Amino acid sequence: MATTTPGRAAASTREYSAGAVGVTVFAGILMIMTGVFHAIQGIVALVNNNFFVVGKDYVFTFNMTGWGWAHLVLGVVVATAGFFLFQGATWARTVAVIAASLSIIASFLWLPYYPIWSLAVMAFDVFVIWAVTMHGRDILRAGEVPVGK
Repeated sequence: MATTTPGRAAASTREYSAGAVGVTVFAGILMIMTGVFHAIQGIVALVNNNFFVVGKDYVFTFNMTGWGWAHLVLGVVVATAGFFLFQGATWARTVAVIAASLSIIASFLWLPYYPIWSLAVMAFDVFVIWAVTMHGRDILRAGEVPVGK
């Protein structure tokens, strides 16, 4: 029987779920891909200001150069968070949720420029947030379980 000190919870003896690890790995891959896509959109916006076109009546209008830099920086942050998500660290999961949330906001504001793609990226980000918050610890547990077990 495990003993605990006051104020500390007993260590979890629950084994990891291989399916949950797969979902978390998939979320990390989606984050890396989404980050690369954001970075590519940023580079395109920086190189060619006239590539993205928006109608006159949209409430949110932005300078393409500023938007390009925002997407480029956000893309690097999201891809980096996705890479470190494979480590299973709590800080990486926290950064992943924050980065995916920022990506959802950026994609929502990007709707008039690329509507279908923005909706797809928002769906990816919602999946990432769900996977990381529900199954994030299982990837860490998978690294602790002996191979022969």
